[in-house]
Amino acid sequence: MTDDKSKRDFRDRNRVSADENYEVRYFAEQAGISAEQVRELIKRHGNERATLELEAKKLRNR
Repeated sequence: MTDDKSKRDFRDRNRVSADENYEVRYFAEQAGISAEQVRELIKRHGNERATLELEAKKLRNR
């Protein structure tokens, strides 16, 4: 199911949906990691943006 972009609700701004390619690509670009790495982080740590940002930073620093 795709996001309804006409809804201007901010409830899920703190989450990254692994089902939405554009969200994964955007997060990957912002975090400096690959889309596949983003999906792996979501599998391991959930989809909360703050947690993913922390884990992406750790991944970049390896």
